Amino acid sequence: MILCLEVLSTILSLLYTFLFFWMLHTFLPVRKHWGLRIPAFLCFCYIADVIIYSNDLSNLLGVLVGFLLYVMLFHQGRWMAKAAAVLVFYPALIAINYLMLDTSSRLFFSFTGASGDSSLIPWSPEDYLWSTLFHTAALFLRLLFWALAWFCLRRYLGQISASLTSSMWLIVDTLMLAPFVAIFTILCFLPENIAIVYPICFASIFSSFGCIYLAAYICTSVQTTYRAQALEKQKTYYKDRLQDEERVRQIYHDMKNHLLVLQSQSENSPVLHQAAQTLQDQLQAYESYQHTGNEYLDAIIRDKARLAREKSIDFTSVIHFEAGHFLDPLDISTLFGNALDNAIEACMQLPDAQRLVTVKTSRVRDMLLVLVENTMSSSLVWNGRTTKEDPFLHGFGLANIQRTVEKYGGHCLTHGKDGIFTLKILLPIPS
Repeated sequence: MILCLEVLSTILSLLYTFLFFWMLHTFLPVRKHWGLRIPAFLCFCYIADVIIYSNDLSNLLGVLVGFLLYVMLFHQGRWMAKAAAVLVFYPALIAINYLMLDTSSRLFFSFTGASGDSSLIPWSPEDYLWSTLFHTAALFLRLLFWALAWFCLRRYLGQISASLTSSMWLIVDTLMLAPFVAIFTILCFLPENIAIVYPICFASIFSSFGCIYLAAYICTSVQTTYRAQALEKQKTYYKDRLQDEERVRQIYHDMKNHLLVLQSQSENSPVLHQAAQTLQDQLQAYESYQHTGNEYLDAIIRDKARLAREKSIDFTSVIHFEAGHFLDPLDISTLFGNALDNAIEACMQLPDAQRLVTVKTSRVRDMLLVLVENTMSSSLVWNGRTTKEDPFLHGFGLANIQRTVEKYGGHCLTHGKDGIFTLKILLPIPS
């Protein structure tokens, strides 16, 4: 029976270590070299499963130094992010391991009445069985705690890692000093059996995980405000563009008739005839612009086509948007404006001869299909959100597109391979 419990304890310890390792990996990614990942996990097994007693300075310092060296050696990221990982997870690790050991020990001695020193008064086989049973139960509760922590924090851990700036990492590090100092001091310098140890342990755990939520909340709030401002500016810009388009159309109709009269009277003046012909060619260029069936989208496509020409980008559009009447103008701006801005920006990393952007829309049965393709540099590293080094105030384009697509119950697919990036959007057309 004892052997079975010990095997179960080993399994629970390995599961706990893996779960804790995965949480830390989500917060601060392990280095990509596969040869380092197995040694990283083995080293982490010792750190995560350390036994902590009251007034145990050697183990407290040993885990702290070992944890710090482990993060610096095996994990990637800025030094402030690595310091934050230690400050966030060290207090929770120490507190949970201490509570697990101390609580199970107190329950065992209270239940069995066994001696605290088995060398003076030997334990009976039942005592060893109960000791193993209480220890196994404590390991199970520890695994349950970290599983619950992962369930509650998994969304925030990755968000913090991908979004925080250096200054925000510094704020997180500063906030985390309080639970870090509290748990280290209470376990290292206060006498054993003092009642305040347990509340301080729970407070340290709550503070550690609370700082993760707080950092994610601040990050989300700042980014949401930035997105709202960017979308409002975009909406205002395209409203102005629509007004400009209306004025241009009015001038166009009058100018076209004026040029016909001017050409009929300029036969004896080659210079005047050439000037009239040049103006007529320019007006014909306006006529060749894409007319999508939606005035708001017309303005966006014309604006992006003009920008693409200025950047020496081959811009092709085949748009049939009559079925897109159900989309709000601001959502049209979000979908096409962000998609084409990202495409043009990616093309700018290539030589002029390789720059290509294609946008297509059509109705496929009861779905509206939007397809945007562009060439991109094979050296660009795309993390699913942005290619920029600082993702905090960048990478909103695809996020805003995804949010808008979800608003209409659609699907958004992205794919980057062999120097071609593809964005495909499918939106159900209301009956």
